[in-house]
Amino acid sequence: MSFDLKTLELFVRVAALGGIAKAGLEFGFSATTASQRIQALEAQLDCKLLNRTTRSVSLSSDGEVFLDHAKRILGDVEDAMIDLQGADASLRGELRVTASASFGRRYIAPFIGEFLTDHPQVRINLELSDTQFDIVQHGFDLALRIGELAPSTLMARKIADNPRILVASPDYLEQSGTLLRPEDLSDHNCIALNENRTWGLKGPTGKSINIRTEGNFATSYGEAATEAAVAGVGIALKSKWDVLGHLSSGALIAVLPKFTIEPEWSIWAVRPPGRLVSKRVHVFTEFIEKKLKQTLG
Repeated sequence: MSFDLKTLELFVRVAALGGIAKAGLEFGFSATTASQRIQALEAQLDCKLLNRTTRSVSLSSDGEVFLDHAKRILGDVEDAMIDLQGADASLRGELRVTASASFGRRYIAPFIGEFLTDHPQVRINLELSDTQFDIVQHGFDLALRIGELAPSTLMARKIADNPRILVASPDYLEQSGTLLRPEDLSDHNCIALNENRTWGLKGPTGKSINIRTEGNFATSYGEAATEAAVAGVGIALKSKWDVLGHLSSGALIAVLPKFTIEPEWSIWAVRPPGRLVSKRVHVFTEFIEKKLKQTLG
């Protein structure tokens, strides 16, 4: 028995989205075409994969069983495509990547030259912006995103941890006092990034607490928050990668270092749904993952 791979991909997306028409849009199929493909798959398997109502679809018991097989088949095909192309085969074509401005400038752009030296027939278009684009609508092959991912149809792979810490300048702490417990944040000037005034912390014992902070400076730009902290404006909540240099130089000091910031964040490689990953995307993602492990630990 042979399967149409595009129909298998469609079935997997239907299961994830709970709708045939919505899944079909990802592949450029009309609702009718998408439905016909699923019906043909059911006929081929001689079983009912979906329970349909006028408002939604859900997996049948047979559908739940087949979903695991479909995912495994698609994963095996993806692995085979990469293996058959060969580790030494030349990569070619355009790779469109987007990342946040600060992170991309510091941890993606510096390595582009090395990647292009290794793969001279690849063209990279790197879009750096703190605006999160719809990568499907804007035609991106890959997005590098930080934090908690909102529910979506995108395919995401964690490539690094993203620990966050509280920081302040030595001058600020000398003038305003050292903090001993999270509750002390209420008595300090705290810098808000993207209007985030509630900070979550978890102590060494595992106890979590949310603190509502106050302050006279807020910004939507991460580097502005960092520079304000260096200038002694107050305490900032930052990704550790964003302040490593300032911590090393002593311009900033970790505040409440025994506490972990919650929720814990990660760095993700995100790509469009409903398609097998190209070798360009696969190799570049692994390259950046390796570089992040080397630079961030």
